[in-house]
Amino acid sequence: MRSCHPFTGLSGLLGFVILLGVLSCKTDPKEKPVTETPVVETPAVIQVTTKSMEFFAPDTIPSGWNTFVYQNLSTEPHFILLDKYPQGITIENTLKEVAPAFEEGMSLIMEGKMEESMEAFGQLPEWFTQVVFSGGTGLISPGKTAVTTVKLDPGYYVMECYVRMPDGRFHTSMGMAKELIVKAEDSGISPPRADIDISISSQDGIRWNSQPEVGKTTFRVTFTDQVVHENFVGHDVNLVRMEIGADLKALEAWINWASPTGLMSSTLPQGFTFLGGTNDSPEGSSQYFEADLQPGSYVLISEVPNTSEKGMLKTFTVGN
Repeated sequence: MRSCHPFTGLSGLLGFVILLGVLSCKTDPKEKPVTETPVVETPAVIQVTTKSMEFFAPDTIPSGWNTFVYQNLSTEPHFILLDKYPQGITIENTLKEVAPAFEEGMSLIMEGKMEESMEAFGQLPEWFTQVVFSGGTGLISPGKTAVTTVKLDPGYYVMECYVRMPDGRFHTSMGMAKELIVKAEDSGISPPRADIDISISSQDGIRWNSQPEVGKTTFRVTFTDQVVHENFVGHDVNLVRMEIGADLKALEAWINWASPTGLMSSTLPQGFTFLGGTNDSPEGSSQYFEADLQPGSYVLISEVPNTSEKGMLKTFTVGN
């Protein structure tokens, strides 16, 4: 989870295939010689699937650039956040030392006991502040697929989603926490070409360099800075399709997990479909995400309080 976020926890099949071979055999002088089979390299595509409250994903992936294709086959909205752990800390530490503090804190928030909830969060272990939140997909609605390309250093990671159940529990505690080992071996691929450049910062909010158009679009998101907001999270970018009559104020209130009904699947306002994006990433880093934009209205929004005031809620229209 992200800096000071609901408990940091940690799918599919590593789609990284290199066909390498040299075919050799004895030949008759009249026969054509057997030629060397060329090396075929495919992008490092990490397939991740959720059917209920889990991540079906590989256990190890290469470092460097990797594209995560996250298919949400469940009935709840989800995302992927990749947490790089300090040396010697594992997911077992999270379950014993972090999860209880966040469960207690969230329970107190739902009871309206904000001061007491801060005391509960104060029980988080010191190592929790050393977790590096290293990107991942934005929110994705049921039945949708998110495509995000991130650059990862070698190390021990936890893949997690902390959207909340109707009873207030985090998805992390329901099974959406998975270990992920990023190997020293580099994927050897480069990031995709961006159609739209987005920057996000605590000073200027969300900005982009041109108007998106209909069709498959690749966005590059550059984190000009990264700070901890009032709800203990850093900023991210989520792409949302908005239907006519949908309430933007309701979406802005819902996106804040630290409110009693925030980020709760049962309270998600109608008229919004999440299409992915990029999760928290360190200052100076860039991530990429893809979307097939159809004519209509869209929102770019960050998972922080008061998004409008911070310039982290932007609307735009594609097509007619």
